[in-house]
Amino acid sequence: MAIKPITGMLRRGLVLDLSVAFGLGATSGYLWWYGTYTQPNISSFTSSLPSQDLLYAPPHQLQEEP
Repeated sequence: MAIKPITGMLRRGLVLDLSVAFGLGATSGYLWWYGTYTQPNISSFTSSLPSQDLLYAPPHQLQEEP
């Protein structure tokens, strides 16, 4: 009784593994490139926040003078 060759299963698994690896690698590379070289514009977000000077100012400087 002969054992069937398993080359088809190995080839299919190899193709699946390589395609997943290249897909994840390309996606990770794109995300790294986007985060490193094309920073998103967050000026509209930061303009709505109070400035750092107001956050760390002593309380007596924050009160308005009459």
